[in-house]
Amino acid sequence: MSASDSAGRTVDPDPDPHAEFDPDGAEPGPPTSLADLSTLDPWPLVVGAFVACAGLLMLGQPVLGRVALGGVRLPAFLLSTGVLSAGFALGALVYLRRGKRLVGIGHAVGAVGFGFLFVASGVGVVALWLGIAALVGGALFLAGESRRLD
Repeated sequence: MSASDSAGRTVDPDPDPHAEFDPDGAEPGPPTSLADLSTLDPWPLVVGAFVACAGLLMLGQPVLGRVALGGVRLPAFLLSTGVLSAGFALGALVYLRRGKRLVGIGHAVGAVGFGFLFVASGVGVVALWLGIAALVGGALFLAGESRRLD
């Protein structure tokens, strides 16, 4: 069957450029309705909530100033590194259990590096340098490993 354009001329439809696409074999995308929310994976959202909270603490530093934590008043930007480290540690556990090795290692590197940066406020400059070394060394390791991906 042929179609006609606005002038009434007969036009052959264009061949489908996505003829090899099989909608039944495609992976599902993000949820499009509230009924699809039951298939949503909660763990990346939990990890993202930690990262978002750390970002809000960082951005809120001028307003929040120092935040009381266990009898100690810490600057909000410093507290954000502890929250970020906790989120990355949770992400490392989740992704390593799922067999996603590089993503899990990336989260573990962030957890260790930002954990040292958080601890550096109480321990001293050695922990600061260890945190920086962990982040830089981990980033270089992950960059080297990502070159081997197919």
